[in-house]
Amino acid sequence: MPPTPVHRRQPALSNPRVQRTRTRILTVARELLPEVGPAGLTYALLAERADVTRQTLYRHWPSRAALLFDLILEGPDLGTYPRPGSDVRAVATAWLKSLRDGISDPAIRTAVLAVTAQADHDPDSAQALVRIGEDRRAALNELLEPSGVQITGDEHTLLYGPVLARLFLDRGQATDAFIDTVVTQWLTTLRHTGTLPATDDPAGS
Repeated sequence: MPPTPVHRRQPALSNPRVQRTRTRILTVARELLPEVGPAGLTYALLAERADVTRQTLYRHWPSRAALLFDLILEGPDLGTYPRPGSDVRAVATAWLKSLRDGISDPAIRTAVLAVTAQADHDPDSAQALVRIGEDRRAALNELLEPSGVQITGDEHTLLYGPVLARLFLDRGQATDAFIDTVVTQWLTTLRHTGTLPATDDPAGS
């Protein structure tokens, strides 16, 4: 069997040198994206600024959608990511605030809008968008494990949808009060569907 072409090999992330290179590239991309926009973030520019070859970029990210995917999910540590817990209201509230704070980062905000805008005509972006949703729901369900509650895709959308609508469509602020209202309505829906027994959220009754 012939060797795998270089451009199709997956980077060995267990290699510290490879991981450092990857981290440096993402850092440079995060700095460039708000400045030049998605169209301006070419692999030629990124390779020049990160001091790597374009071949290196393609080994890590075969498409620009893959790069944007990692920029979104591997954003800077803002110190606000919630911990697992048995209180569904507390976990959901902390998770939404973390989502809001993450999108406040200019690079993440630009990347999210770019992937969403390209999804209708770019299969890679469409797949990235689906994977982002699946990844975030899995992460939330992991946080909810101590409560025994696991949510469906529809229930996930009902939680984050109002916050994204407020930020991207209304161009407004997702205040703590707004998030509290969203979570209260979401918990009511979960109780109506039987996902959350009414006795599991006395604070929301």
